[in-house]
Amino acid sequence: MRKLKITELNRISKEDFKEVKKNPLVVVLDNIRSLNNVGSVFRTCDAFRVETVYLCGITAIPPNVEIHKTALGAEDSVNWKYSPITLRIVEELHQKGYQIIAVEQAEESIMLDEFQSKYSKQAIILGNEVHGIDQEVMNQCDACIEIPQFGTKHSLNVSITAGIVIWEITKNSFIRKNGF
Repeated sequence: MRKLKITELNRISKEDFKEVKKNPLVVVLDNIRSLNNVGSVFRTCDAFRVETVYLCGITAIPPNVEIHKTALGAEDSVNWKYSPITLRIVEELHQKGYQIIAVEQAEESIMLDEFQSKYSKQAIILGNEVHGIDQEVMNQCDACIEIPQFGTKHSLNVSITAGIVIWEITKNSFIRKNGF
């Protein structure tokens, strides 16, 4: 087997990315401390054509050298917005018809592999690396999903979690509906 060259991957340009149909999924980063995690989430959102990334609270915003190190330019292709208060974004997304989904270990959480949504648009919320999603924000969520884990650790890195959840939601809705 031969490894493909970058020119053989047929990726779209940043300009074309802005115009193509997006995955009706938004990602809300609730007080993420690590700029590398923020950059990694941007890069994953680019890969799966996520509609918008909301950067909330203490989450850093572009332009930023540390975000760029892991985003590799995805911070320029993916639509993003900043809000100092996560609850404002949650309210706005509710009004626009999004299902608000916390990604957290909580009472009544649904394992990711068992989660099914009847909504056409979803917003996932990923919380702080140490404290998770603020309880005030959790109280406003329509659902909570959790990634099954079988080892000794209690959680995954937030950027890894983002990748797993974004892929699973994308696979179960956007890809099937759009024939990718």
